[in-house]
Amino acid sequence: MERESHTADVGAYVEFERVSKTFDGRTLVVRDLDLQIRKGEFLTLLGPSGSGKTTCLMMLAGFEAPTAGVIRIAGRAVQAVPPRRRGIGMVFQNYALFPHMTVGENLAFPLEVRGVDPERRRERVRRALELVRLEGLEQRRPGQLSGGQQQRVAIARALVFEPELVLMDEPLGALDRRLREELQYEIRRIHRDLGVTVLYVTHDQQEAMVMSDRVAVFQAGRIEQIATPEGLYEEPERSFVARFIGENNRLAGRITSVEDEICVVDVGGETVRALRVAPCDPGDATTLSIRPERVAVTPAPGLYTNEFEARIEDMTFLGDHLRLRVNVCGSSDFIVKIPNVVGHGAVIEGDRIRIGWTPTDCRVLDADGQEDTS
Repeated sequence: MERESHTADVGAYVEFERVSKTFDGRTLVVRDLDLQIRKGEFLTLLGPSGSGKTTCLMMLAGFEAPTAGVIRIAGRAVQAVPPRRRGIGMVFQNYALFPHMTVGENLAFPLEVRGVDPERRRERVRRALELVRLEGLEQRRPGQLSGGQQQRVAIARALVFEPELVLMDEPLGALDRRLREELQYEIRRIHRDLGVTVLYVTHDQQEAMVMSDRVAVFQAGRIEQIATPEGLYEEPERSFVARFIGENNRLAGRITSVEDEICVVDVGGETVRALRVAPCDPGDATTLSIRPERVAVTPAPGLYTNEFEARIEDMTFLGDHLRLRVNVCGSSDFIVKIPNVVGHGAVIEGDRIRIGWTPTDCRVLDADGQEDTS
């Protein structure tokens, strides 16, 4: 099979070319990775623990060396360049602030080691604190700050020497949900204000969707798909991506025929028409992917190509919508979302209803559990 290249559409500022990494000489944590990041882009590496995303960040920072391949920044291979000379700002989950120093001293430290004169240090520290909205806290020590304030200081320290590339490794993982959401938007604002290139690592899909220009979904050391947040949600290309990004219905079936871009699929004895997004042939096993909010309840007869009778197994009230679990097409765990509007009480558990969806909202993906190792 032709080798995939996950590249940007313009010249790359950061480039991974056929990069692999093993720690024990046997298991590849990162496998033959090609990736390009545009200058000024906010790119997130998203995936479960152990998928290789943090290892990629650490290789770019210089804390780990690739086993094979080349990493370039601004066209220059950096394997032989020590971390301190790569000019990269770093933000970690645990803040990594010096507890014996004041906020101002923490921010001044990276400037001091770079030989910046005292007057310019003071001005850059002042501007960095304004950027993260912590003016007036220069004399506080980290232990006197809240978790959210400490992470703002860590972000300011990563930016104070004006790097062109900033790496962030799960920076919001230690914060509660409210602070995480607040800082997601703050980091996005700072990125837009400065135009700095950001490589962000997280396992939290909401963070990735809110903050990123593009998201690279990792599994087992490889990129499954790289796209805009909307592209990943609306157009997943593989079963893993459809499972990992948002709530998703999956129906196992077998392709009976292919008509241009539409596949006819046998699912539990029912015929479903779905959009083909990858090469496939009659007889192939497949997994169909349909988002719960794209399923219509009691549609007008003949409105949808895919229309089936379903039995409501249970209902859950979730404020702005009702979540129905129905039995349809051989699946007893098919989810449908109904907006919480007048008339939603017309259905109850045990009812038989008609549901429908369009072929373009239903995507033909690889069979669940099938791993592409090419």
